[in-house]
Amino acid sequence: MKTLKIILLILLVAFVGVQFIPTERNQTNIVPVTDFMLVNNVPNNIKNKLQVSCYDCHSNNTKYPWYNKIQPVAWFLEEHIKDGKKELNFSEWESLSNRRKASKLRSIIKQIESGEMPLNSYTLIHKDAKFSKKETNEIINFITQLKDSL
Repeated sequence: MKTLKIILLILLVAFVGVQFIPTERNQTNIVPVTDFMLVNNVPNNIKNKLQVSCYDCHSNNTKYPWYNKIQPVAWFLEEHIKDGKKELNFSEWESLSNRRKASKLRSIIKQIESGEMPLNSYTLIHKDAKFSKKETNEIINFITQLKDSL
C-alpha cells in the first residue's frame, strides 16, 4: 500500500510539473491578405462553415478550447495543428501557385466527399463542425467552381 501511495504521489508531481511546460500558440489578431477567404470572395454561408470546421487546424488562428491549458492535451493539439497547417494553411493560400491551389482544392473535395474532413476526433467535441448534406454540397460546388476557374 505504501508503494502505491509513493507511485501516485510521483505521478501527481509529474502531472503538475508538466503543466508549466509552455506550448506554442497558433493565434494572431491579423487576417493576412493571403487568406483564402479574402482572396476568393467566399460567400458568407460557406465562409462561416469553413471557419468553424477547418480554420482551427488549417490556418494561423486557432480558437482554443478550455482544455488546451492541460498537458499532455496541449501537446497533442499543438502537434495536430502543425500537421494540419503543413498539409494546408488557408492563411497562406495566395502564396501557392495555381497548380498547387488546384491540387489542394481537389484534395479538399475528395476529403469532404469521403468524410475524412473534418476529422471525427474534432467533430466529436465540436458538433457544429460537422457538415450537413446541404453544406457538403454547397462547399463542394463552390470549391469545384474555384478549382475550375484557376
